[in-house]
Amino acid sequence: MAESRGEYSIVARWQAEGALFRMKILVGLGNPGRNYAATRHNLGFLVVEHLADRLQAGGARQRFQSIIAEGINDGEKIVFVKPQTYMNLSGHAVREIVSWYRASPSDLLVLLDDLDLGFGTIRLRGNGSAGGHNGLFSVIEQLGASEVPRLRIGIGRGHSVARTQVLSRFTEDEQRELPLLVASASDCAVRWMTDGLISAMNQCNRREPPERAPVISDKSSE
Repeated sequence: MAESRGEYSIVARWQAEGALFRMKILVGLGNPGRNYAATRHNLGFLVVEHLADRLQAGGARQRFQSIIAEGINDGEKIVFVKPQTYMNLSGHAVREIVSWYRASPSDLLVLLDDLDLGFGTIRLRGNGSAGGHNGLFSVIEQLGASEVPRLRIGIGRGHSVARTQVLSRFTEDEQRELPLLVASASDCAVRWMTDGLISAMNQCNRREPPERAPVISDKSSE
């Protein structure tokens, strides 16, 4: 999602003309800035960036307190969003975007990390509580609805307190598995867009964590 300075999108033009269109909004949760870029809490950012590249989104730009880009999947407009408000205020950015595009919460998929799921586990749900995730809590609070589809991606609780764990970096073993996890989460998001929530849940929620990459020992150093 490389930034561009374009301000007037196809969707904006359609909206100004009062046209109706099908669309989905993919929101990856995370924190802006280099200090947070490689942390577990920014897994949502990684997935939405992967999706934007995969679906060949146009140049990204800053708007609605977010970095956004637009693309098309199966004839449907897709908006890729990375709120820049910091995690705990993510809902303020999401509310602006949903209001501008006149979307409903069911058109939204929130991509987020989850402490209570083991690393590599993926869970898709159509509603529910925030489960202790401050970013999702903010989204639910600002939209005034708990019927917000969300894709939880496990980062594991580890042995630290929650704040330390979410702001920590992935281990070397996890970094080897991370590309497969991001791709698997992206697959689930695409299935949600093309086949609907129930079909996507049936497929994605059965998935096992990614297989561990084999560790090859260097016997010459033993």
